Amino acid sequence: MTDKLLRRPEVETRTGLSRSTLYDWMKRGEFPQPVKLGARIVAWRESDIADWLANRETRVG
Repeated sequence: MTDKLLRRPEVETRTGLSRSTLYDWMKRGEFPQPVKLGARIVAWRESDIADWLANRETRVG
């Protein structure tokens, strides 16, 4: 089964994070790195985002 790739607007919607927060947290190692699709195009694996959200809920709850 191949993992669906999510573009930034979808990642922002699912996580509730802004663009600047996503990139800041990626820089600090607190958010999954995207997959590079082209010179200026990236996307995140849906499973990486789902895992990140699940781990975040576990820590918060």
